[in-house]
Amino acid sequence: MHNILVLPGDGIGPEVVAEAVKVLEHLHDEFGLKLELAHGLVGGASYDATGSPLPDVTLAAARGADAILLGAVGGQKWESLDIAVRPEKGLLGLRAELGLFANLRPARLYHQLADASTLKPEVVAGLDIMIVRELTGGIYFGRPRGIRTLENGEREGYNTLVYRESEIERIGRVAFDIAMRRGKRVCSIDKANVLECTELWREVMIRTGKDYPDVELTHMYVDNAAMQLVRRPRQFDVMVTTNMFGDILSDCAAMLTGSIGMLPSASLDATGKGMYEPIHGSAPDIAGKGIANPLATILSVAMMLRYTLDEPVLAERIERAVERVLDTGLRTADIHSEGTQKIGTVAMGDAVVAAMAD
Repeated sequence: MHNILVLPGDGIGPEVVAEAVKVLEHLHDEFGLKLELAHGLVGGASYDATGSPLPDVTLAAARGADAILLGAVGGQKWESLDIAVRPEKGLLGLRAELGLFANLRPARLYHQLADASTLKPEVVAGLDIMIVRELTGGIYFGRPRGIRTLENGEREGYNTLVYRESEIERIGRVAFDIAMRRGKRVCSIDKANVLECTELWREVMIRTGKDYPDVELTHMYVDNAAMQLVRRPRQFDVMVTTNMFGDILSDCAAMLTGSIGMLPSASLDATGKGMYEPIHGSAPDIAGKGIANPLATILSVAMMLRYTLDEPVLAERIERAVERVLDTGLRTADIHSEGTQKIGTVAMGDAVVAAMAD
């Protein structure tokens, strides 16, 4: 029995998560997937209800679950709150408390959506990148941090970029292991020319790579990597990088695929337990309109089945169903183009479920 904690979150989170849950329930009803679903609060919705973006009851449920399905957190409604209780603290708290150090963000261009990319089709056709982002260290978690007042009365903000060798090695091994199942190429992204922390990053990646003689390891500075993602993205197979660099580069890679609404993600601990979520945000401007794209969340369920629940056949069934739906020309607003049929969130979820029957 697979115990899944569902955290819809804020904005469009509840809408897209509802369609992903629909897919899970269909797998239970029609294909024998044994699961129990529990629901909880996180982010802004949780703050409104409990005064905390990550209440103890949610954290306890997350620790007891086999996997977590998350929608999105945050929105303008909560931006005036103290930073300690903003919705994003709920997400960061889950990552830290559960030890979800490895963030997997695939950037794959479906051939049906080649025209939706802002880049020329010949540049992005066949794009299939896996970005492996370290998720519980680096500048987002480093201490000391804060805002202080100097002797002259001026305020100064400061954050600390820090990584231990063990943290670098473990994320490196995740990247190398994934590369062994793909194209056997890893590009490590750093800024070793100006940041000592990432100079150590590069040294540890080189050392770790010696345990994977079949994998080609290369290195690239983050500014060049951003340029190369736009210039020649298909040169990359697996990219591995720090928390902040990975945050930025994965969003850049998302737009190569035509829409951020198509891309899932997984955040794993050392045992393979994971939290699965679309990489897009809560999009409060379209919340409640029934037009959000649920495919990234549905594809996150496929990642859950593959990486945590050990159900690769069912994962492939979901992925094939998404392909079939795209083949029929059904599109949500973010990927709609001339000659395709625009549909809403619920209709897209229904279409995926129907396509899973074959």
